Amino acid sequence: MTFEDFNFNEELHEGLLSMGYKEPTPIQKMAIPVVQAEKDLIACAQTGTGKTASYLLPVLDLISKTDKSQTSTLILAPTRELAQQIDQQVEGLAYYVNISSIAVFGGGDGFIYEQQRNAIQHNVNIIIATPGRLLAHISSGILKLNTIKYLVLDEADRMLDMGFMDDIMRIISHLPKKRQTLLFSATMPQRIRSLANSILHNPEQINISISQPAAGIDQQIYKVHDHQKVPLIQELLKGDLYSSSIIFASTKEKVKLLYKALKAIGIKVKAFHSDLEQNEREDILRAFKNRQLPVIIGTDALSRGIDVEGIDLVVNYDCPSDPEDYIHRIGRTARAATKGTAITFVNERDQGKLNNIQALIDREINVSVLPEHLGESPVFKPVDANRKKKGKFKSKSWKSRKPSKEIN
Repeated sequence: MTFEDFNFNEELHEGLLSMGYKEPTPIQKMAIPVVQAEKDLIACAQTGTGKTASYLLPVLDLISKTDKSQTSTLILAPTRELAQQIDQQVEGLAYYVNISSIAVFGGGDGFIYEQQRNAIQHNVNIIIATPGRLLAHISSGILKLNTIKYLVLDEADRMLDMGFMDDIMRIISHLPKKRQTLLFSATMPQRIRSLANSILHNPEQINISISQPAAGIDQQIYKVHDHQKVPLIQELLKGDLYSSSIIFASTKEKVKLLYKALKAIGIKVKAFHSDLEQNEREDILRAFKNRQLPVIIGTDALSRGIDVEGIDLVVNYDCPSDPEDYIHRIGRTARAATKGTAITFVNERDQGKLNNIQALIDREINVSVLPEHLGESPVFKPVDANRKKKGKFKSKSWKSRKPSKEIN
């Protein structure tokens, strides 16, 4: 199958080729015909599988064949970075079909707010928004959603994790009942199924390789004591072995400390966290994407908010508590059928987390030998054989989490 098989608008197909799309991914092959048929859809696909284009391409095609004088599409995303990323893809794909879009998010200056307001008042075709800022525009009275034909919820599981369920339902209450709704999620816990049942009408369902890292990722672990983490990361990043690296830490405080430690040995690095102004965050992501910045450090908010091909290395400075977060973190590398390395530091307290990750991906991760000058690795207790049996583990994402809504 090729993209020509979808019979897209000729100008849209031209934009698709100019963006470097060659042949559809599995999620695109399955989702695009469903969207073209104007059916509701619930799709589960891990990060890096091409799911954004799987809904953008057919929606852009549908818009190109209808009245473009009104706002017809609303895309909800959990973070401002993802909203901007989607907006950039719309700009590229829709360049030749004259379809307009705006990313609506908080955290910017007055100019950004006015830019959003102006686009809304001039009936921009597609709004890509974080829930909080969208509700602010609705409450101000400038935004009416009565012309929406297509609603997309991207990273729906992440939005629920961040506590946006009530906001999502408030937004949906302003939408026409007759619309096409597309829900995309990396995981499919019961909360997502309940949400789908309440807002979708007889949806088609697609499930693509849940919770399995890309085959091109070389997964490794280092068993370490906490005091060995900083010298080990410094050792790994010395030299020219990796040209583009992301490091994930559990808190923004650790992000800041690690940034200082790496900068002290001359590594060109930036810390990405919520204390930065929006323009600073954008500058960091732009420099990283343009290969002007080789190393970036962040928390899990970064794991779903960045779409950059060619990342050589992902390091979990702290072992993720949730195995699903491990999948999303290491999914930043080996995108688009490339190869990459994912290294996780595991201390004695993390042994249970590691066991859960290995149970979810149904394999043991290779243990790398700690450099001799850093001292000896901790000795882990033997794993209970029953815990290693497939099916014994249930991801934390299937349980109820206490929401922690970020300001957007």
